[in-house]
Amino acid sequence: MTSHVRHITVDCADAYALGSFWSQVLGAPLAADDFPGDPEALLETPGAAILFVQGPDAKTAKNRVHLDVQPQDRTRDEEVERLLALGATLVGDHRKADGRGWATLADPEGNEFCVERSAAERAAPGGTRPPVTADDVTTAVRLAVDTLAGAPADGWDGAAGTLEWTCWETVEHLSDDLFAYAVQLGPRTPPVDGEVPYRWVPDRRGGPANAVFADRAAGPAGLLATLEASGALLASMARTTPPEVRSYHGYGISDPEGFAAMGVVETLVHTYDLAEGLGLTWAPPAALCDRALARLFPGAPAGGDRWTVLLWATGRAELPGRPRRTQWRWDGRPLEDQTASSAG
Repeated sequence: MTSHVRHITVDCADAYALGSFWSQVLGAPLAADDFPGDPEALLETPGAAILFVQGPDAKTAKNRVHLDVQPQDRTRDEEVERLLALGATLVGDHRKADGRGWATLADPEGNEFCVERSAAERAAPGGTRPPVTADDVTTAVRLAVDTLAGAPADGWDGAAGTLEWTCWETVEHLSDDLFAYAVQLGPRTPPVDGEVPYRWVPDRRGGPANAVFADRAAGPAGLLATLEASGALLASMARTTPPEVRSYHGYGISDPEGFAAMGVVETLVHTYDLAEGLGLTWAPPAALCDRALARLFPGAPAGGDRWTVLLWATGRAELPGRPRRTQWRWDGRPLEDQTASSAG
């Protein structure tokens, strides 16, 4: 058995105020039952939550433990400027002329933390690919749920964009995809010759064949809860499964990162279908799209708007000089296997 970090606890003078600062830094909400003056404030973030606990002792020395922050959709320098505007202070500038390095900042109570280069910036000098992570799955699903929560109550039985499924069925299908990717990594010896044998059946003729269905009596909120729960399952499996593990997928035997990337792509593009059907606006982060493209569509165009390129790669949009694709598939194999195959 192993242990996991549940909370990173920060002693402070004003738990709610400091928690609110970090809420803006990390784009994550404080717990719904936290209010000004409370002795504790909980910030739910992917991986481990941050717990702010009010205490009588002031900070008197440099932190022995600190957080390293990596921006997702900004450069390091843009993020530093944003955080300074929120109330942070610059403690040490370790940025180098060649673009490497980091900046050390302090939060409003003097706790030091570092701002690193974004994944894209880190990848650029050496040409390495930024990975798709369990946190990417969590981010994609939470953004989708937050967007879909604004849907009109009477829109769920309409078609999801150009799909033949209703919006309700499309969310069930997406929940089922995330569930299926998670369970494929679950057995002690994951199968490499077929899927874990759940029973997948359609709820109606022409509907998606699922193992996961939502209770209609729970309404749209219940439907979205199934989506968030399935996303959490996949994120947990992607985070805890050793990277050398391999398991079956119809588009190629894959690894935990590959299944995470599949879940991200399914979430982003099906939320696009749903947004079309429900009259919502949906534009996911460019860096998230870029990481998913690099992992599953290595032959996709390198330039241009990354969200548009992902829509093109999945048959949902045109690109200049490139017609809309009528057939497509990703390559879920680990990249070393793709490289070996192309070399052979």
